Amino acid sequence: MGWSRNLETYFGKVRMVAPSLKLQDLIEEIRGAKTQAQEREVIQKECAHIRASFRDGDPVHRHRQLAKLLYVHMLGYPAHFGQMECLKLIASSRFTDKRVGYLGAMLLLDERHDAHLLITNSIKNDLSQGIQPVQGLALCTLSTMGSAEMCRDLAPEVEKLLLQPSPYVRKKAILTAVHMIRKVPELSSVFLPPCVHLLHERHHGILLGTITLITELCERSPAALRHFRKVVPQLVQILRTLVTTGYSTEHSISGVSDPFLQVQILRLLRILGRNHEESSETMNDLLAQVGAGRRALVATNTDTSRNAGNAVLFETVLTIMDIRSAAGLRVLAVNILGRFLLNSDRNIRYVALTSLLRLVQSDHSAVQRHRPTVVDCLQETDASLSRRALELSLALVNSSNVRAMMQELQAFLESCPPDLRADCASGILLAAERFAPTKRWHIDTILHVLTTAGTHVRDDAVANLTQLIGGAQELHAYSVRRLYNALAEDISQQPLVQVAAWCIGEYGDLLLEGNCEEIEPLQVDEEEVLALLEKVLQSHMSLPATRGYALTALMKLSTRLQGDNNRIRQVVSIYKSCLDVELQQRAVEYDTLFRKYDHMRAAILEKMPLVERDGPQADEEAKESKAAAQLSEAVPAPTEPQASQLLDLLDLLDGASGDAQHPPPLDPSPGGALVYLLDLPCAPPPPAPIPDLKVFEREGVQLNLSFIRPPENPALLLITATATNSSEGDVTDFICQAAVPKSLQLQMQAPSGNTVPARGGLPITQLFRILNPNKAPVRLKLRLTYNHFHQSVQEIFEVNNLPVESWQ
Repeated sequence: MGWSRNLETYFGKVRMVAPSLKLQDLIEEIRGAKTQAQEREVIQKECAHIRASFRDGDPVHRHRQLAKLLYVHMLGYPAHFGQMECLKLIASSRFTDKRVGYLGAMLLLDERHDAHLLITNSIKNDLSQGIQPVQGLALCTLSTMGSAEMCRDLAPEVEKLLLQPSPYVRKKAILTAVHMIRKVPELSSVFLPPCVHLLHERHHGILLGTITLITELCERSPAALRHFRKVVPQLVQILRTLVTTGYSTEHSISGVSDPFLQVQILRLLRILGRNHEESSETMNDLLAQVGAGRRALVATNTDTSRNAGNAVLFETVLTIMDIRSAAGLRVLAVNILGRFLLNSDRNIRYVALTSLLRLVQSDHSAVQRHRPTVVDCLQETDASLSRRALELSLALVNSSNVRAMMQELQAFLESCPPDLRADCASGILLAAERFAPTKRWHIDTILHVLTTAGTHVRDDAVANLTQLIGGAQELHAYSVRRLYNALAEDISQQPLVQVAAWCIGEYGDLLLEGNCEEIEPLQVDEEEVLALLEKVLQSHMSLPATRGYALTALMKLSTRLQGDNNRIRQVVSIYKSCLDVELQQRAVEYDTLFRKYDHMRAAILEKMPLVERDGPQADEEAKESKAAAQLSEAVPAPTEPQASQLLDLLDLLDGASGDAQHPPPLDPSPGGALVYLLDLPCAPPPPAPIPDLKVFEREGVQLNLSFIRPPENPALLLITATATNSSEGDVTDFICQAAVPKSLQLQMQAPSGNTVPARGGLPITQLFRILNPNKAPVRLKLRLTYNHFHQSVQEIFEVNNLPVESWQ
C-alpha cells in the first residue's frame, strides 16, 4: 500500500515538471486553433503549467513563463496571478529578467492594485545605478504606470537624471517628468530650473521633450507661466533657426524642417503669448515670416501629400488667433484659412471652416472676403463639412449681404440633407428677423422657408409670421393672396397651413376684393375659399392645432363674406362631436354664438389687434413695478393714523396728481376714525417689492429671478426666471431645470421658448411656483443647458441667497 502511494507521488512530480511549450510554439498553437474552444483549451492548459512553474519557484525560466503569460494577457485572458512574479523579476540582477519584469509591470499593474507600490524601491535603486539600459527600463515603467505616490517619492531621482550626460537617459527622464507633472502638478517647482538649461540642447529628442515639459508646466502652474515668459526670445530664435536652416536633414519631412518640433514650439508660444502684450509683440514678426513663407509653399504646391507644411501652417494660424497679434497678422491668418478651403483634402477644409467660425466674431470683415468660397462649401457631400459651412454662412450674414446670402441659403435649403434642414430653416428665420431690409422681403423669406421645409421650422415661426403680417397693414392684401396660393398648392406643411388659415380668417375680405397690385390679379369666390378650408379640416395630414386654425378661420369668414352662412354653420355643427376635446369645445362655443348670440357675432369676431412683443406686456410690467414703487414710497410712518393710510392709498389708486389737495388728517381717536365710522376693514400696508436677483452670467447670457408673494396666499412664492442674451450669438436649445429641498413643493411651468436671440432679443421667461408652508429658507438648485457659439454648455449651481422677504 505504501509502495503504491509513493509511486503515485513520483509520477505526479514527473507530470508537474514536464516541460511546457516555448513562447514561439505557444503562439503557433494558438494561431492554429480552428475554434474558440480549442484556443481556450490550449491557453488553459498552458496557464496551468505557468502556475505550476511559479509555485515551484524556478528562477531560471521565470522570465520565459512570464513572457508567455503576457502574450496570453494581450489576447484578453486573465493573467493577474503573474503580478508578483513581475516584482521578483524586477528585483533580479539579470538584465533579461528586468526587461520582462518591467514589461509585465507596465501591462499587469496600475494604480488600482496596491502591488504597484512594492516596486518603488526597485525603481529607485535602478535609477541610481549607472547602467543606461536599466535606467531606461525604470523610467519607461514609471512614466507608464507611476501613481501620484510613486511620483512624489521618485521625483528627486528623475530630476538628477535630467542633467545626465547621456542623451538616451535624459530624453526618457524628460518624458517621465511630463508624466509626473500631469499626475502631481505640485511638483512643478522641482523641474523648473533644469528646463532652462535643457533649452540649449541641440539633440532633437531632448529639445522636443523639453518643449513638451515646459508646455505642461505652463498649463498647470501660473508661476511657471510667468517664469517661462522670459525665454520667449530664445524660443523664437529656435523656431527661426528651424525655418531658415533646420537642425538636421534626418528630421525633415516633405521639405519641412522638423515639423514636430515646430508644432510644439508654436503651441508653447501660443500659451506664453495669451493675454500678454510683451510676449506677443516679440513673436509677431516671426509668425508673419512663418505664415507668409509656408503659405507660399502651400499655394504653389497642390500635392496634398505634404501634410507636414499644412500642419505647421495651421498651428501658426492658431497661435496668431490666441495671442495679442497685430491686425495685419490676423488678416494673414484668415487668408491662410481661406487658402485651406480650396484644398482637396476634406480634413483640411473641415479644420479651416471650424477655425473661421471661431474667428468670425472678432475678425468679421476679414472672414467676409472668403464668403464665396464658404458658400461653395455648402454643396459638399460630406455631412460634417456641409454642417460647418452652414454654421459659418449663417454667421456671415449681415445687413449689407442679407439678400444675396438668403438666396444662397434658400437654394441650399431646397437640396440639403434632411438632418440639416431644421438647422438651416432655423438659421434663415433668425437671420431674416435680425437683418430684414423690408417687411415684404421678410414675409417672402419666411413664406419660402415654410413652403420648402415647413415641418422643420421652429415652434415660434407661426407666431412670428402672424405678428409680422398683422403689423404690416399695407401688406395685408399681398400676404393673404400669397398664402392662399401657397395653401392651394400644398396643405402638407403644417406651419404654412396654420399661418394661411389665420391670415384668411383675418383678411378674407381683402382676398375676395382682388385689388392687390403687388401680384397678378387673382379671381377667388367665396365657395373656393370655404372649400379649401374644409379640405384642410378633412385632411388626414392636418394636426389638431391646424384644424383649430381652420375652424376659427371659417368662423371669422362668417362676418367677412357676403353670402349665406349655412355652410359654415353646418361645418361647425359637425365638429361638435369631434373626439379632440379642444376642437370640440371650439365648435360648441361657435355654434352657441350662432344660435344664442348672433347679434354679438360681428363684434366678437372682429380683426385681432396687433400684439407687440415688447409693447403692452413690457409696458404693463413697467406700470406695475412703478405702481409698486409708488406704493412703497406712499406707505406712511407707523405713527400715522390708520385712516390717513387708507385715504392716501385711495388717492393713489384714483390716480390724482401730486398737486391735488389731500383731506386733512382725521382725528386719531377711536371716536373720530373714519374706518370705524364706516365699519371698513383696516387693511395692512402693501408689502414692499422683493428685489430681483441675478444668479447666472456667462458670455453675455444672464439669468435673473424676480419674486412675488400673493397676499392671499403668503405660503406661495412665484419666481419668474428671465434669460437674456447680450452677446453676438444666439442661444438655442435653452433648458432651465430646478430642484428644491423636500420641505418645499415645486411646480415648474413651461418656458416661453427655447431660443434667446442675440443682442438683447426677446428673453425667455419661465415661472416656478414654490409652496413653503413652514416658511423655511428657500434654496434652489438650477441646471442650465444650452448651445452658444456652436458649443454645448451645461451649468449646475445652487442659489441659497434668496432675499429674506421671499420666504419669511
